[in-house]
Formats: sequence, structure tokens, C-alpha cells
Amino acid sequence: MNERQRIATALLALRIAVFIVMFMWTLDKFVNVTHASRVFENFYGLRGFGPGIMAAIGVAELLLILAFVVGYQKWFSYAGVLILHGMSTLSSYRQYLDPFNNLLFFAAWPMLAACVALYLLRDLDTKWTVARGRPATF
Repeated sequence: MNERQRIATALLALRIAVFIVMFMWTLDKFVNVTHASRVFENFYGLRGFGPGIMAAIGVAELLLILAFVVGYQKWFSYAGVLILHGMSTLSSYRQYLDPFNNLLFFAAWPMLAACVALYLLRDLDTKWTVARGRPATF
């Protein structure tokens, strides 16, 4: 593998890993609406999100992360994932103040770094992506 292929492979690995986490968070909005509503209430201060609103948020998020995982409209989809995860990471600030009772929250930081790297290197992220409506080189 040459350098460009190694970079593309590394970025693909990051993109798939970020997608898996985001996909599980998205599924939570459909499968466990009560939990998803509590997350919105506890971390974002947003109350009263029932099944309809959670489903709408879930559909929008699903469309975004599907675009992200296939590398479609990278400027928009990679930025969207970065913003969503950035908000999630920063809204958990209280958990970082009590680190040894909230160690799992610290996993958000390497994922945020992966989102930043993917956004900044989006033009080099070419493996298994859609480019201008057609598949790019594999």
C-alpha cells in the first residue's frame, strides 16, 4: 500500500467506528424512547420529547449518518456528525468533573478527535465513498 492508500484505509476505519457509535445512539431514539428523552432532558435541558419527536430526530440523524458513512456530501455530513458529537461531548461537562464515577464519558474525547480528523481530512477519505454520485476507487 502506498501512503495515500494507507491514509484512506485509516480514515475508513475511523469513519466506520464513528458510524457504529452514532448508529447506536440513533437506534436508541426508536428502540428506547424513554431513555432517549431522558438524555435530551438531562444533558440538553430539553423536556417533553415523546415518540413522535424522537422518531423525527432519529430519522434526520439516520439520514445524516448514512450520508456520513458512505462519504456523501462530505462537507455537510462530516460537519454534521462533528457538530452532533461535539454538542454531546460538551453537554456532558458535569460528568468530567467527577471522572472516576464517569470514566466511560471520557471515551467521547477520542471519538471527537476522530470526527475532527475526518472533517479536516475529508478530501483524503476516499475508500468506499460516493463521489459526485458514483463510487470512488476502492
